[in-house]
Amino acid sequence: MGHGHGHPGGDDRTRLAVALGITLLAAVLGAAGAALTGSLALLADLAHLLTDAGALVAALVASVLAARPRTERRTFGLGRVEVLVAGLNAVALVAVVAWVVVEAVGRLSEPAAVPGLPLLVIGLLGLAGNIAALLVLAGGDRRNMNLRGAALHVAGDALGSVGVLGAAVVLLTTGWPHADAVASLLIVALVLPRAVGLLREVGHVLLEGAPRDVDVSDVRRALLAVPDVVDVHDLHVWTINDRSPAASAHLVVAGPPAAGCGDASVLDRAAAILRGRFALAHSTLQVEHRDHAAHEDSCR
Repeated sequence: MGHGHGHPGGDDRTRLAVALGITLLAAVLGAAGAALTGSLALLADLAHLLTDAGALVAALVASVLAARPRTERRTFGLGRVEVLVAGLNAVALVAVVAWVVVEAVGRLSEPAAVPGLPLLVIGLLGLAGNIAALLVLAGGDRRNMNLRGAALHVAGDALGSVGVLGAAVVLLTTGWPHADAVASLLIVALVLPRAVGLLREVGHVLLEGAPRDVDVSDVRRALLAVPDVVDVHDLHVWTINDRSPAASAHLVVAGPPAAGCGDASVLDRAAAILRGRFALAHSTLQVEHRDHAAHEDSCR
């Protein structure tokens, strides 16, 4: 029976630190550009950058905490901190999006004069930084929800930089005063669905939902197919974080001999099936005689 608890390694933490440095540099450039041009698109992009910097700091701290060993009080360790941080990052991004929408609607009725050339230069520099940070994060563990949450923020900024560039090109070629506000709304439309999707995934984990790639009905059928197993109850499949799935179940057997240990035992066969077919490396299985069911109910 496997009892490992996965956590991100030093490589992921290094990638988060490098991405944080790139993001902070891009934020400084964005702040200067927003002050110089008065662009809402740049302000929206700066808000994303600052949110990203906070998200990357939180993700870095969470990855360090997740690597700490289990204790008697926290028997699963701190792996779920990553999930909580991913959720907070998504909530922060939704808040930024809401703010941008309010500002953009206001500017549609009262457009502000925004110079196109500085906007173009800052947009190009921001996009270069976003792409560099994304390339750094892309090489990490794709199963890591915390890392994906951080990458989502950076991807949102990359889309924001594209929007800034689009607004700059329109301003330089046509002088259309609403280009900046419209670009901001397009950025919102691209970022919001991703943030909401991450929030749903975080909620699923926190509510002890089964991993996406595990069909609990299939798990039950596989356990029932183990020789001598006549029933399966109290079956639970959940995940501590997105890389640490776990399962527990009561296996009812026909007689005491089937509950022994060894390669041919019910316990070892069932655990091997959970590991091999469903990647459920951490499993807790109770093997009991079928006459135990009534006794167990009376003890609850």
